[in-house]
Amino acid sequence: MAEVKLSGIRKSFGPTEVIKGVDLDIPQGSFCVFVGPSGCGKSTLLRMIAGLEDITDGSLEIGGREMIDVAPAKRGVAMVFQSYALYPHMTVADNVTFGLRMANHPKEDTQKRCHEAARMLKLDALLDRKPSQLSGGQRQRVAIGRAIVRNPEVFLFDEPLSNLDAALRVEMRAEITRLHANLDATMIYVTHDQVEAMTMADMIVVLDKGMIEQVGSPLDLYHEPNTLFVARFMGSPQMNTFAVELSDAGGGNVSCALPGGTSIQLDGSSLRTGQATFGIRPEHLDVVAEGDLNGQAVLCERLGAETMLHVDIGLSHPIIVKADGLTDVEEGDGVGLKLNPKACHLFGPDDRRVRSGSLQ
Repeated sequence: MAEVKLSGIRKSFGPTEVIKGVDLDIPQGSFCVFVGPSGCGKSTLLRMIAGLEDITDGSLEIGGREMIDVAPAKRGVAMVFQSYALYPHMTVADNVTFGLRMANHPKEDTQKRCHEAARMLKLDALLDRKPSQLSGGQRQRVAIGRAIVRNPEVFLFDEPLSNLDAALRVEMRAEITRLHANLDATMIYVTHDQVEAMTMADMIVVLDKGMIEQVGSPLDLYHEPNTLFVARFMGSPQMNTFAVELSDAGGGNVSCALPGGTSIQLDGSSLRTGQATFGIRPEHLDVVAEGDLNGQAVLCERLGAETMLHVDIGLSHPIIVKADGLTDVEEGDGVGLKLNPKACHLFGPDDRRVRSGSLQ
């Protein structure tokens, strides 16, 4: 395993700059996930670490060695792509060891590494099969095994689960997390799925428009988002946000005027009065007869263990509430929503955080 350090990394395709000065330290042994919407630059950044894209400007170090002019095969990294990229005429064993055999690696050690990787990935009984005889999850494990046998310092994953169905995605998330623990390796993983990021990472890098929005642990980003973008992106369903007006309530508190004419008081003597963006997560809203926000249920998504209520309170978008699965609220019913002041977030006119919701 090795530390990965990016300093002032930029990437341009002609006149278009897609990576706009990224500074990032990824500690050795960490599981770092790049997450963000399509087009934010996360895959481009990963490919630059792998050496598959040239770096326009900046410095890239892996294990303390500068890698700008180092060929991909000599960087000590192994990459698992979105597509399995398996040779259909080769067996699982031959696919896993292809890279080692092309490098004339000793045959005995090649076989040993192959069997160790197969044991880790539960491919022991499949080594003589061809890719056409495997399921999607098994094919992805073969692609991961091909990376493992190289004993890289850094594993790179570019949306490896996007071609799998929902059940297999959950299974493979657990497989990769277990693999990270067993190998104690540095892993960098790209996904647009923030659920994957939250469940797998110990370090998340949120990207938008070629720049880093925030770096931190999954819970840090969820509970203390630095920007409105991060607040809305992390969490499913996303945080409810709407415009409010803040005024001085005295005693170190501010009064927050909510849609519909009601208001609540929030602690925070450092908060400025004026316009702000209010944020509250769906699980921090309680359904009551008459609440701080009041409206009408326009959609009830019953998921079994929980129900997602979409409540129209007169905004351009409904408020989403994560309610109990046995709630008796039906579409068309009047709904009151009670806010927990401790769980409320506020963002200033520049979309930067001015208050985090904390239930501690």
